[in-house]
Amino acid sequence: MTADTHSVLSGFKPLSRLDHPREMIRQFTPNWFAATMGTGILALALPQVPGIGPSLKPVGEVLWFFNIALFALFAGLYGARWTMFGHEARRIFGHNTVSMFIGTIPMGLATIINGCLAFGIARFGDGIVPVAHVLWWIDVAMSLACGVLIPYLMFTRHEHSLDGMTAVWLLPVVAAEVAGASGGLLAPHLTDPHAQIVTLATSYVLWAYSVPVAFGILAILILRMALHKLPHESMAASSWLALGPIGTGALGMLVLGADAPAILTAHGLAGVGTVAQGIGVVAGLCLWGFGLWWLALATLITIRYWRAGVPFNLGWWGYTFPLGVYTVATFRLGTTLNLMFFGIVGTVLTVALAAMWLLVGAKTLAGAWRGNLFVSPCIATPN
Repeated sequence: MTADTHSVLSGFKPLSRLDHPREMIRQFTPNWFAATMGTGILALALPQVPGIGPSLKPVGEVLWFFNIALFALFAGLYGARWTMFGHEARRIFGHNTVSMFIGTIPMGLATIINGCLAFGIARFGDGIVPVAHVLWWIDVAMSLACGVLIPYLMFTRHEHSLDGMTAVWLLPVVAAEVAGASGGLLAPHLTDPHAQIVTLATSYVLWAYSVPVAFGILAILILRMALHKLPHESMAASSWLALGPIGTGALGMLVLGADAPAILTAHGLAGVGTVAQGIGVVAGLCLWGFGLWWLALATLITIRYWRAGVPFNLGWWGYTFPLGVYTVATFRLGTTLNLMFFGIVGTVLTVALAAMWLLVGAKTLAGAWRGNLFVSPCIATPN
């Protein structure tokens, strides 16, 4: 058999780029959970497209079920890595970049929780709400831990420099505000008034726990790019990550502000609820405007990268979730302000999101089949 023929045939063999199938487990990293974030946010965005949303809801529901399976698979693989290769898995905490992706785990779970509300209630009834509530508290705990422990490692163990900084610094911090926005979607579905106000208050705390820190990182990121220009092409998609905390921050203010009047009135705080609603609308609109600036900037940066040619890696999932959450915030502004403009913009963004999901998903599937995407940099860099 010639070398060329062998090369072609090996392309049909799964995990052909790995020395052994168990390397898939040994080399598995949290980066993969970014795929559940992108898939989950697309599922949530599709039913919100004006006019055709109801027709797209079954597609979104299928994606939600697929995302659950995907999350379970990744959780199983990552759990197996800790069981089988725990001494190597622990090295993630000392790695400057891979450790940041731990934040993708609670954010991926958050999209599944939101899907329980968007699709699960119609499919399984209100009995799924308590399940979503329990999962949300688990998500809150993970998000709080990521938001403080990973920065603590940055301050005590990691070696960072301004020129080497990228937007992946945002990942562990943003998880809390994603949980906060999810709490805003969950609170109205809870039947217990006490549970409602606890969820609402916790969600506001999560928003404050995350957004100011994220915006501090964004300020440093702008300085870094002004002084040291764009990061390496392998981090091309990271320019979109900054859109995540902006879009999620806007969405959080909008949904929490919408919840506040009814929930707080039930506890004798009607005036506070009205103020919270007004703040939510104004803050959501202002953050959306900031996000529009970053969306334009990220688009220009992406065009520059792609013209030069960018090799694919799992970081490409960074093109999806930030765009998706900004899209959902856009739809929410449209329904809140009753302005068709936001519905049109949201529809255009959804088309772009779906196209990017298809592209990145196809490349991920091909890379996973060959096995070349299973790479753990923390193994190659002993701590």
